[in-house]
Parts: sequence; C-alpha cells; structure tokens
Amino acid sequence: MGSTQTVNVGVGALRPDDVVTVARHGARVDLLRESITAMEASRRVIEDLVNDPMPHYGVSTGFGALATTHIPVAQRTQLQRSLIRSHAASSGAEVDREVVRGLMLGRLSTMATGRTGVRPLVAQTYAALLNAGITPVIGEYGSLGCSGDLAPLSHIALALMGEGDVRDGDGVLRPAGEALDAAGITPVELREKEGLALINGTDGMLGMLILASADLHRLLKTADLAAAMSVEGLLGTDGVFAADLHALRPHPGQISSAANIRQLLDGSPLIQEHSASELSAHRSTRVQDAYSLRCAPQVHGAARSTLAHVESVAAIELGSAIDNPVVTVDGRVESNGNFHGAPVGYALDFLAIAVADVASMSERRTDRFLDKARSHGLNPFLAHDPGVDSGHMIAQYTQAGIVSELKRLANPASVDSIPSSAMQEDHVSMGWAAGLKLRRALDGLTRVLAIEILTAARALDMRDGGLATSRSAVAIHAARAVVRNVVDGPDTDRYLAPEIEAVRVLVDNGSLVTAVQDALGGPLA
Repeated sequence: MGSTQTVNVGVGALRPDDVVTVARHGARVDLLRESITAMEASRRVIEDLVNDPMPHYGVSTGFGALATTHIPVAQRTQLQRSLIRSHAASSGAEVDREVVRGLMLGRLSTMATGRTGVRPLVAQTYAALLNAGITPVIGEYGSLGCSGDLAPLSHIALALMGEGDVRDGDGVLRPAGEALDAAGITPVELREKEGLALINGTDGMLGMLILASADLHRLLKTADLAAAMSVEGLLGTDGVFAADLHALRPHPGQISSAANIRQLLDGSPLIQEHSASELSAHRSTRVQDAYSLRCAPQVHGAARSTLAHVESVAAIELGSAIDNPVVTVDGRVESNGNFHGAPVGYALDFLAIAVADVASMSERRTDRFLDKARSHGLNPFLAHDPGVDSGHMIAQYTQAGIVSELKRLANPASVDSIPSSAMQEDHVSMGWAAGLKLRRALDGLTRVLAIEILTAARALDMRDGGLATSRSAVAIHAARAVVRNVVDGPDTDRYLAPEIEAVRVLVDNGSLVTAVQDALGGPLA
C-alpha cells in the first residue's frame, strides 16, 4: 500500500495497468462525475419499478431458484441484507489482498457504467473502502464462477454494510464496523436491486487473470534469459535462433522469443570459442542441440501467443457491464446470462497450460547440466567434489516436484461444472477456481526458473572461473552478477534452500530482467 497514483473510474473500461496499480500497489480511485450522472439515471429506472405490481427480478422478487417469490415493499431492505449475509459463505485460506482489491475495483467499475441501477452512494462507499485500504476477508472456496463470484463479492458487500471481518490499511484483522468507523466511512443500508448488483460479476476471476498476465510478461522474459544462460552454459549453438529461420514460421511470439535469446547470447566468447574449436578440429560433437535448448523460442513463443489471446479476452471483459438484471441504455430492466464466467475461465485454464509447459522445458535444461554424459565436461551434478558433494542434485528434484504439480494444475477447472441452486444454476464456469490454481502455477514457474538460473550461473562459473574471468555474453554476465550479489559461487556443499529463495526473489521482483535490459540498452520483447 502507499502508492501516490490515482486511477479514474468512469463509464468506460479500465486499463489492465489500472487494475494492477490499484490491486497490487495500493493506488487510490476517483469516481468520475460522468459515472455519478449515469448511476443517478439508472437508479431512477429502478425506483420507478418499486411499486409496480408486475414482478421484476431482484427488485420485487427473490433470487435464483426463488425468483418467482414476490417480496412485499416493507421487506425489501431485509431481502437485500439477507441476500448478502447468506451469500457471504466462503471458507478456507484467506485470499490474497491483491485479489480482493482487484475484485472490489472490478465491481466498482461495473457500477460506474450506470447499468446496474445502484445509487451513487454505493459506488462512492466502495471507492472509500479501497482508498482507506480496507480489505474484506474472503476464503478461497465459495465461488462457482456463475451468477458471478457470488460468495467473494458478498463478503465485500457485507463489509459495505459494516458487517463481517476485514483487514485495515495496516493489514490488521478487525470487525468491519470498527474499521469503517475508524476510517470515517458510514455503512450502507442496501435498497432494491443493490444487493444483487453487488454480487453478480466475474470481477474476482478477471482480476486474477489481469494480475497473472502482468506476471507472465515478466516470467516469459525471464524464461528467455534462463534458456540463453543454459545454451551458453551447455556450449550450445546460437545459430538456431537466427531471424531468417524463425521468419519461416512467423508466429509473433516465437519471433520475439528468438530475438530475445539472440540478443542475450550476442557476442558470447564461450559459444564463439567452442564453435571455433570444433571447426579447427574439423569435427562437431553435436549435429543439433536437444529440443529443450533448440526449441525454446517455439515453446516460449506459443506461451506468448496464449497470453496475447488471454489479454484480448480481458480487454473485452474490462469494458463490460456484468449484472443480472441490467438497466439498458433505453431504460429497460432485463435479465441475462452475461455473468457466466466461461470466457474468463477458459482463458485462465489456457494460461495454466502454457505455464506448465514453459516450466517443464526449463526443468529439462537444468537436468542436462547435472548429467555428466550430457553436460559437456562439467562435474556430475555440478558438485565441487563429486561423491563427497552432491551439488545441485536435489535442486533438480525440487524442480521436478514443482513441474509435476504444474501438470496437475494445468488440468482445466472450467470443464468441471457442478449444478447448484436447485438446478436453476445447472451449468457453472469454475472460473474462480481456475484463477486460484493459476496463481499457484505462476508461483511454481517462478521457482522453476530460479533454479535453472541458479544452476546455469554455477555451471558458467565452473566453465570460466567466475565473474572476474567471465566469458559470457554481456547480458548474461550482468545476470550472473545479480545472482552473485545474493549467492556465493561454486564451492563445497552448503545449505541450498536459502540460495534458491534468494534467486526466486530476483525472478519475482524483476531484478534479473532489469539488469539484462540495462546491459542491452533496451527492453526485451
């Protein structure tokens, strides 16, 4: 928390960067006047229906399977309160703060379109909660991703009412009423339609998709760096990354990845010396490098193409007004099925597949360093004294265990519909579950890449004696220097877990990518 930035929320779409800035970095939000005007207009439509004898879903009826039950005017405030209390039924581990803030911002943005029929007061109070850093406590289980992320969104609405538990701006767990009072925020008593409008949306799964996409941009650049370090450390060839070869199969992501690896390996003395040595001896120990080296741009590129598709889905969703019923531009109140999370759920699952495959290839490159028969002259397991020392043997086990889990996490959640609400909601998206497993998958990929980079740096030190006598390409030398700032070079065995964690932090915070971009004098693709 503590960002000085402000994100304007109006009737139009938020940008993905807006979501990341508010959710992850604590930026403030400002509700624009155009949205206040739009909400006032749609609220008048709802209030005109309050005394209408005809039933209107969510205004004068119950919900879900109880949609045919007429609710007297005198009981409608209780109806909204009961809806939120009963639906705030999550369970399990507490969801990360950035996910909850993304969820809140998404619902605020939908309210700001003026298509939900809520009073401006409701949206203004949501904005006040975000700006105060008040984050409702939500358990990981409870959303089926259809009729919206019902349980998670209900916990937000419950806090709006001054009920339930929250974490304040300092992260302290407090009763919602107490936290609101301390922040000078008055709890809201919900009126007709408002409870329903607060919980019918794909905001949670969408927020997770946008945050994951931001992370994956960094991780795919890191994967290219890891691959380049492994190609150099295993004395591979850089010829397969030539631009004209990739132009023969011009997938944009593949071309970008190949260009990155080409830049990273540019001028590598290790590769040049090895190639010259083989030429002078009129021999070649390898006709072709293994797939995990040679085909890195094809796999990393396919992941980039997946990411591009996913971001197109997110862009549409960010510009959507998802509620049921909605107040149309011409003043009709219409039921619909736009709350179904299938588009977002599929996208989340698609990314999990790409993440698992990138990690799987990384683990295979790491394994080559540790096998004396395939490492081209390195000690078995990169051990300082093989037999006495085990080197990075078990680091690869850790990678293998993570990759195995990533393959399980790549199993799509979105095919596992389960019926609910007395068969009224008989097909659901499971998009929320897809989002949570993707977040775990990204954490796994971060750790797998960290182990490859840690291993490649050790191998390169064993090749050339360390940074002082480095024969790496300029960019790879820069990456090795960042690693050596937090992890010592090769020696006898030592406690390895802290070293893996130290490099994981470098991958997670982008330090490695920043270092190589600085060395190259420009950004990686």
